[in-house]
Amino acid sequence: MTGLAQLHSDIDVRVHTILEGHADWLCGKGCDGCCRRLAEIPQLTCAEWALLREGLAALSAERLQEIRGNMLAIRCQQDRPLTCPLLDRSNGTCPVYHQRPVACRTYGFYVQRDKGLYCHDIELQVDEGRLPSVVWGNHDAIDQRLAGLGESRSLSDWFEMDAI
Repeated sequence: MTGLAQLHSDIDVRVHTILEGHADWLCGKGCDGCCRRLAEIPQLTCAEWALLREGLAALSAERLQEIRGNMLAIRCQQDRPLTCPLLDRSNGTCPVYHQRPVACRTYGFYVQRDKGLYCHDIELQVDEGRLPSVVWGNHDAIDQRLAGLGESRSLSDWFEMDAI
């Protein structure tokens, strides 16, 4: 198993464990809040980009053209938050969900000690004491593992470099 595949597997186990104990968890099909409220353009390692590129290659020419336009727009956008350029805005789904980056896989399930929980809706539940039994994943550890998977660049930089 490659380093990225093992990392995905470990993340899936943590996410599954959290979901098993919380059937009403906010993150799931139909929720695209995190995709519509990005603080920055996502960073991907070389390994993540290679996997994501496979998913992009399977999309229609029309969908790729739409993503290309979104990539150009996001590079110039100064306002925050950003909307993920991959998001299908008409139905709130990710067309490359199975190839999505680690940042997307961990959002809502992992935290960094110095940065909080990120998702406002989950933070509200934590503040109200409704999630005391959650054993959050350690995002600092994830970042350390990602650092071993190659250089990291923004999604828009990878997309432009690869001329998809």
